[in-house]
Amino acid sequence: MIKTLFLAGLVAVAGCAPETQFMRTFNSEAGSEIDEGGFGNPTMNNIQLQTGQKSFAIDLSNRFASEVPSTVNFAFNSAQLDGTAQAALRRQADWIRQFPEVRFRVYGHTDLVGNQSYNKSLGLRRANAVVSFLSAQGISRSRLEALVSYGETQPLVVTAQPELRNRRTVTEVSGFVQSHPQVLNGKYAAIIFRDYVASAGETTSVTGTQ
Repeated sequence: MIKTLFLAGLVAVAGCAPETQFMRTFNSEAGSEIDEGGFGNPTMNNIQLQTGQKSFAIDLSNRFASEVPSTVNFAFNSAQLDGTAQAALRRQADWIRQFPEVRFRVYGHTDLVGNQSYNKSLGLRRANAVVSFLSAQGISRSRLEALVSYGETQPLVVTAQPELRNRRTVTEVSGFVQSHPQVLNGKYAAIIFRDYVASAGETTSVTGTQ
């Protein structure tokens, strides 16, 4: 009698217990067992790009800043590119060549020493120096648009003293070349494949002068 009651209790508990992993897999759509929460994300990403819900330019700009040094620094009251700056710009040029449909903008900055009018001019000279160097690496000037100088108005470190970190240019993705609309047409896979193939080869740079 006790054994019968015990077995009946087990049946009752089993009936109330959640379904097993096997049953969930058996009763679900194919592929759901390997879904970690991102199932369908590639399709969603493509739709968002084509409908303007997601800015590919922002994503690509973030990737650029994370994979290469987007900032170079300058000596006091100078727009000359030293060896460290040139090495950083060669890495920028190598990255930019992978994306011929993308345009870039160079922003010039200064520290807070000197008057604002002079510093705005100095920031522009620094931006021009970067563009000239990138052009010498084989990057078309038509893709390096709208040089901007913020002068002393956007310091990283607020100090009236000379500050290397404030004397800089910043290169950012600004948009797309009109004759290369493939990203906006949702053909991102073509870019990924091109990037993958390029990464297998040896990276070379064209040595240029300022």
